[in-house]
Amino acid sequence: MPSAFQFQCHFILIFLAASKGETRYLEVRDAGEDEPFLLLSEDLKRELSAGQVYRRSLRCIDMLSIEGQFTFTADQPQLHCATFFIGEPEELIMIDYDFVNIDCKGGDFLKVFDGWILKGEKFPSSLDHPLPTSQRYVDFCESGDIQKNIRSSQNVAMIFFRIHQPGNGFTITVKKNTNLFPCNVISQTPSGRFTMVIPHQHRNCSFSIIYPVVIKISDLILGHLNGLFLKKPSAGCAGVGDFVELLGGTGLDPSKMFPLADICHSFHGSAQMKIGCDNTVLRMVSSGKHINRVTFEYHQINLQETENRKENSIEEFCFPGI
Repeated sequence: MPSAFQFQCHFILIFLAASKGETRYLEVRDAGEDEPFLLLSEDLKRELSAGQVYRRSLRCIDMLSIEGQFTFTADQPQLHCATFFIGEPEELIMIDYDFVNIDCKGGDFLKVFDGWILKGEKFPSSLDHPLPTSQRYVDFCESGDIQKNIRSSQNVAMIFFRIHQPGNGFTITVKKNTNLFPCNVISQTPSGRFTMVIPHQHRNCSFSIIYPVVIKISDLILGHLNGLFLKKPSAGCAGVGDFVELLGGTGLDPSKMFPLADICHSFHGSAQMKIGCDNTVLRMVSSGKHINRVTFEYHQINLQETENRKENSIEEFCFPGI
């Protein structure tokens, strides 16, 4: 049976509430009836001719993967709403306010978050994002700047909002910009191939796949030679400035996931692992002293692969959870 996390991430069937005080995170409240992930339709993208602007209304809980102009108008008090934005790995999300009519003094709010939050867990994690958490929020009621252009640091972003008065709302325009060196990524699909490059930058980059997958690393270039270690209390890449680790878990935040394996040597070939967790993350840690590069491919685990777990695999994890 799919876990609660899979339902949350695969369909975003949730109502979210902004907590008060300094924590400022969202929590899952309930499940909705719609399936916003259906909006990731390639047919819809093909139907839009060049130069045509896509327009539609937003739902209280929604998800967007396409550029366009989007309007939310409350037909009743809407207290726990969020829209999730996702692009291709090499895209950044751009959000412009075209029109805002909310009552900030009456308790309404409209906030953009640089990344995603689900049940208090953030992607990218605080360890992997270039900004502190407090600076990842842009609060319209604090800035009052309708001309403000907001750009994400990765291929995902979100807005969350509360509107009490029917008839009030806002209009936004969403565009995509190219990111030459994608760092933190959430995959839209359960299969794909990706090359992550960190060019002399001291940063950590995570690629998140919200499915149980077989992941195969085919090429890894680091600035040193060392070894490959499965995670054990006394082993691993601790103290090594540049390495790749594989993580698995049931939440969104890579820093809260279970470390499964470290790879801290360059190689050309194939290193494969079956990870049956709800969420699989490949994370590269870079000291900034070298140009680090990793190429990998992944696909969702099928029934035959779960039954034949010893074939061509370094190790398997999380299978009791699927």
